[in-house]
Amino acid sequence: MSEHRRKPPQPQGGGRAAARRGQSGSSSGRRAAPRGATGSPSDSYGSDSRDSGGEDHTYGSRAEARRAAQRGGGRRAGSTGPGRGRAAPPGKKRIIDYPRHDKDGWRRWMPSWKLATGLCIAFFGSMVAAAGIGYALVSVPVVAETATAQNNVYYWADGKQMVATGGERNRQIVNLEQIPKAMQDAVISQENKTFYEDSGIDPRGIARAVFNMARGGDTQGGSTITQQYVKNAMLDDQSQTFTRKFKEIFVSIKVGATEDKDDILEGYLNSAYYGRGAYGIQAAARAYFDKDALELNEGECAFLSAVLKGATYYDPAGATSIDPVGATVEANTKRALTQMQDTLDKMVEYDRLDPATRARYTKLPKVQNPRSNTALSGQIGYLVDLAKAYIVNNSEETGITANQLEQGGYSIHTTFSRKKVEELEKAVQKVYKENIKPEERPETDTHVQFGGASVNPATGAIEAIYGGTDATKHFTNNADSTGAQVGSTFKPYVLAAAMKWGVRDPGGDPVQAQDERTKVSEKSLYSGKNKLKIKEYDGSVWQNEKGEQWEQVNDGDESHGTPPDYKIDLREAMQFSVNSAFVQLGVDVGLDKVKASAVDSGLLESSLAGTNYPSFSLGTSNPSAIRMAGSYATFAASGEQRDPFSVKKVTSKDGTVYTHKTQTEQAFTALVADNVTDILTTVVEDGTGTNAQLEGREVAGKTGTTDGNKSAWFVGYTPQLSTAISMFRYPDDETIKNRQFLEMYGTGDQESIHGASFPSEIWADYMEDALKGQKPEPFPTPEPIGEIVNDTPSPTATPSPTETEEETPSASPTTSEPETEPSSPTPTETDTCGPFDFNCEEEDTGGTGSGGTDAGGTDGGVTNSPTASESEEEDDSQGNDNGNGNGNGNGALFGGPTG
Repeated sequence: MSEHRRKPPQPQGGGRAAARRGQSGSSSGRRAAPRGATGSPSDSYGSDSRDSGGEDHTYGSRAEARRAAQRGGGRRAGSTGPGRGRAAPPGKKRIIDYPRHDKDGWRRWMPSWKLATGLCIAFFGSMVAAAGIGYALVSVPVVAETATAQNNVYYWADGKQMVATGGERNRQIVNLEQIPKAMQDAVISQENKTFYEDSGIDPRGIARAVFNMARGGDTQGGSTITQQYVKNAMLDDQSQTFTRKFKEIFVSIKVGATEDKDDILEGYLNSAYYGRGAYGIQAAARAYFDKDALELNEGECAFLSAVLKGATYYDPAGATSIDPVGATVEANTKRALTQMQDTLDKMVEYDRLDPATRARYTKLPKVQNPRSNTALSGQIGYLVDLAKAYIVNNSEETGITANQLEQGGYSIHTTFSRKKVEELEKAVQKVYKENIKPEERPETDTHVQFGGASVNPATGAIEAIYGGTDATKHFTNNADSTGAQVGSTFKPYVLAAAMKWGVRDPGGDPVQAQDERTKVSEKSLYSGKNKLKIKEYDGSVWQNEKGEQWEQVNDGDESHGTPPDYKIDLREAMQFSVNSAFVQLGVDVGLDKVKASAVDSGLLESSLAGTNYPSFSLGTSNPSAIRMAGSYATFAASGEQRDPFSVKKVTSKDGTVYTHKTQTEQAFTALVADNVTDILTTVVEDGTGTNAQLEGREVAGKTGTTDGNKSAWFVGYTPQLSTAISMFRYPDDETIKNRQFLEMYGTGDQESIHGASFPSEIWADYMEDALKGQKPEPFPTPEPIGEIVNDTPSPTATPSPTETEEETPSASPTTSEPETEPSSPTPTETDTCGPFDFNCEEEDTGGTGSGGTDAGGTDGGVTNSPTASESEEEDDSQGNDNGNGNGNGNGALFGGPTG
């Protein structure tokens, strides 16, 4: 056989064959020659001399080398030969062989099945041990010893106690026999239909809550009645953390294993929070129906089970102080009815209620006044609600959640001045008693309401409010968002925008028009002509997408100024609240800038109307009285804006929890703000607001009335205090469907109501007393500002109606806020008059188009207006304001979520 086909010899002592050869040689008395001595090519294969005790060992195969390495004769990885790339065997056997020393490459890092199995057993064993320890350490809660609400104490600004409230309806424990079977069935059907069969926990609900916590989202509570009972009872720790959640799980397991199901259900119904300060079913029955729990019928039980989902959004009385948009009376009523009906249906489905009984309850049961606590009567209830809402809505700053506030134990120091609150209430009541006679004039004097607020310009502190006749009878806080439009009290924002940004250059490049602006002087001239055809900043007639024009009417169909051009300066236009001048000024500046001016001053964007139509400048928006007072306070403070707030400090047994820190923004330069103030003083000295004059004090302010005479305002200020007063007619009966603001023609035995009448009278009476004892302060004397615009007629031009500024909202009717189109559109031809050429008259369209003609007598509003909410205004020299007032408030607390 040739050499290259010969089987390679095995190394000495290697393998079973070598062993047999050794035995054969031993028996024959001959020693086998080492295979490496033959000199064959195979001799070099696997040869590896090792220094081990001075001996050289040669291995003829990889298997032999591996076995030798395992016996300790191999070299460390990195050397040449069969041991390359492999870890040396440990000096002594390891308990955990990882990384694995006898594997190459990635296999070294793959745990063996023994290791994987051991780790799993260890992990689950430790979990069982931890669960056992946790189970042993937790105790079953006792409802009577936990979850007891305390009072919150509210203080006036001077530190004297206002009221202690919040814990007046502490829980009253009742036995399960005293809880109607229908209530038990309603809760089980709606929340946990397998209550009597489950172990007390819901693994899927737990996993969902843990997942939400892990990603930083809102946690979801336990979904079984047992878990909810445990959560309610563990009120000493309401933090949403892993530690608390796991503790809740252990307690739930222990409760489910050791407690009777009836006891758990009894504990849950006695510990749950039903809103209105009521903990437990007995307190809830009293709070909503003024009866004992045992007397509740099936419909009332289904309703209370709905309230358990969250009283803020299911109490028919609403909670607008916490969520003005989502927790209205209408929204809560609809939500509660839907949930109640769903509960009743489920009771029938699960054979806990017969269909005949269920058919009797298709409407919400009648609930009683949510403020039965007489300590909250008068204005106190509104003040408490305002302070509570401020704390909850600013929970990131205060560190106090709604649930924590309900538990009580806080001392809340408010900004409210008892003297000013009482003086404001007295001033409103005086006007009401002397002029409003609902018994004598039911057609005109019913549903009359007032609202008011005072804000300190130096700090933003809300020092007084008037929320309504009585917080225990009238539940809506009229100082907060009501939906009443503000009318011509909005015009100062148009003026401020013109002075801050300026009007757009009519002769400039339309693309660069935003940058090519001229800041206006108070001496700038604008047309006071009645039925003025409103033009774009470039001189083209304003048109909507249907080609309809806007003709602006003034109060009483009167023109201001001297014919034929009727030009008046902006001071006179503000003095007599000339609509046509300010609508044109708003378009020249750009309604986007007018809106920005209002927001900068302190109004919330959520309370502002759309800017699709020129009437935006006339007050179609509906900010709250608090926000209007705070906004005008920005002018009083020379352009420094501070958000209104109602809580200075909150303390608890652990010390100070929250202290308010005033933040100031420079909304306008002092030059702009002081010039606006100077012009507004003319309104009070010799304009529509003369009723608001105060002896020996400088006053700046503005009247406002809306179209249809549906709301009237006066907002004014001195250097020390800014106050807003509103008046409107709105049905207080929440059972009336589709409630709307009512006209005030004939109200108070007057032809019509204007901001210059009752609102300004209330303002003056209140401010006279509120400022008594304070030294009068003058307003700053402003330096001249801007340039005189329109002092001479502009050259005639022939602009195209399509050449409009891209960023002008009024030229873009197809914005995101849809508006109702005019009822009688009349397309017109392209205007051929030059920019600001008020002497130029195109063919009269007879008052048709977006502006329409005045069909309301002395109503200064734009009739046939593009939307039901678009309003015009305003006053003649005798104090007549007009506008359009038909809105449903969409603002938040103070017109928004803060303050």
